[in-house]
Amino acid sequence: MRVWRFGDDISTDAITPGRYNLTKDPQELAKIAFIEVRPEFSREVKKGDVIVGGKNFGIGSSRESAALALKAAGISGIIAKSFGRIFYRNCINLGIPLLIGDTDWLNEGDEIEVDWQGGIVRRGEEIKQFEPLEEFLFEIVKNGGIIEYLQRRGELCIE
Repeated sequence: MRVWRFGDDISTDAITPGRYNLTKDPQELAKIAFIEVRPEFSREVKKGDVIVGGKNFGIGSSRESAALALKAAGISGIIAKSFGRIFYRNCINLGIPLLIGDTDWLNEGDEIEVDWQGGIVRRGEEIKQFEPLEEFLFEIVKNGGIIEYLQRRGELCIE
């Protein structure tokens, strides 16, 4: 998995700028992901790549299109020091795994391995533990998102 590195305070407007955000089609949204801050992203991102951010990744408006664009672009998940609360839930609801922890040691272009459920990130011989999603939230992600989770369960019973 290749790292796409971003800094602190990346807003949902940086991910999917409002003036381009004129569709709900995931493939069209993938084309505008980071169009103003990293125009090469949509052309160069590969299925399975990982986004690594600093503090407050996904802050700003509650637009679900930001998370949907990243999923459609093929990212395997996002690792950051912290997340905007609504973006965090939008990612889970769309089936995007997230990890929280110190990302300072990860660099643009690094090749890493990630155990999303266990919260383990490996770069070469270096291994770091991150805060994984709670088990219930990871079940939603593992099922592909909240809609798929509910369809498989057939109910909204939380045990």
